[in-house]
Amino acid sequence: MAADTFHPQTLARLIAQFRATPHHEPSRRWLLLEAAHVVGQMRFLPHLRVHALMLHFAWRTRDWSEVVGQVMRLLLVPLGHAMGRLPIGNPGRSNISAFQPMPVRPDIAHAIALAREET
Repeated sequence: MAADTFHPQTLARLIAQFRATPHHEPSRRWLLLEAAHVVGQMRFLPHLRVHALMLHFAWRTRDWSEVVGQVMRLLLVPLGHAMGRLPIGNPGRSNISAFQPMPVRPDIAHAIALAREET
């Protein structure tokens, strides 16, 4: 999947899957948010929306380091878009540098492919 190709239906499906996934499956829910981040990160509002969802989920799970990381990322999104410096392929979590581009992880690519097939 090309990280610079925006598919609104795929993004919507990933977010819907995130919301439909039971709360006792946090790793699956994070994977879906990471996939949504990769799909939406090249567009300002979808990028901001995914980080807001990540912040909300981190807050609900009481993952305070992730909360801090997501607050920082929410502040960096406008700057990254204004400067045209977005880390393509980065899954958007706080355990990875907000500035590091990377290849899309296989599990994320798989989640995106499944969501794309369903749209």
